[in-house]
Amino acid sequence: MTLAKIDLKNLNRAQLNEWITSLGHSAFRARQIFAWLYRPGIVDFEQMTDLSKKFRQELREIATLSNLTIDQREVSRDGTIKYGLRLADGLLIESVLIPEEDRNTLCISSQVGCAMGCAFCLTGTMGLIRNLSPAEIVNQICAVQADLARHDGGRITNLVFMGMGEPLANFDNLLVALEIIMDELGLDFSDRRTTVSTCGLAPRIIELGRRIRVNLAISLHAADDETRNRIMPVNRTYPLDDLLAACRQFPLPKRKRIMFEYILLAGINDRDEDAVKLAGLLRGLPCKINLLPCNEAPQLPFSRPSRNRVYAFQDILRRAGYTVLIRTSRGDDISAACGQLASKAGST
Repeated sequence: MTLAKIDLKNLNRAQLNEWITSLGHSAFRARQIFAWLYRPGIVDFEQMTDLSKKFRQELREIATLSNLTIDQREVSRDGTIKYGLRLADGLLIESVLIPEEDRNTLCISSQVGCAMGCAFCLTGTMGLIRNLSPAEIVNQICAVQADLARHDGGRITNLVFMGMGEPLANFDNLLVALEIIMDELGLDFSDRRTTVSTCGLAPRIIELGRRIRVNLAISLHAADDETRNRIMPVNRTYPLDDLLAACRQFPLPKRKRIMFEYILLAGINDRDEDAVKLAGLLRGLPCKINLLPCNEAPQLPFSRPSRNRVYAFQDILRRAGYTVLIRTSRGDDISAACGQLASKAGST
């Protein structure tokens, strides 16, 4: 029986070192290989010219270098680019590039579909199909960076795990991917420019903070358990007290704050009293708040509040001393809300 080849992009540097030395080669060889894996345009072991021909042949026989294919590419009038990326098994995942004046932020996926079932999220209507491997996570960045280089020479500067899936529900693969992403010989992103978002898996938030340094974003979306239970099933397992206790244990460097994301749903969580509750709930936490007027979709039973209602909600929070941003909808003409492209196209 032929053994499956190992995808070297599934390994962080320490894992690659262990694998290479198990084959009888020196740790130095592992460092050489890792330094090649994430260079632009590297798709074959033959390109690793500082390795001997014999070693390259050995690697070809037992290992592979994966890449993702851009299946769909939609460009919004505001510059946002939505990518549909085809996996080796035919499934489709999404990444969204959000260009701004001083940065290019890539929103990446961690799962195909999602099991969390948040009522306002199209990805949740798909259910969970499977986790992404570390290689499938990092290859989103590689594919989009290569596409950017072809089109305008730009570079991705910031990463947010806010695409399809709940990152902390794919914890082990997420950690390996983050180690590759922030390794100076890997994709070399700063932890200050890498954000992991979660709907509230409280124990994993604590573990994430112990294992690696990243920015933390919380998909909050309600300021009381009753409302949050209705729109976010995860709250029945990890209610607000548990979630905020985990946030207080998350280590924050000086001047760093947790980002709380709050989708405003007309008549559900956008009243003045909801803003007052939210101000009280987050008291004492170093944080800032992102307000997101909901992205309406025919499949979802929610509507966007009026502009005046959004400003009134923001004003209450600002007067309570919080930094509050209103995140304008990006890419609404190309279905750039999470899950819209995959749910339109189907998962295959």
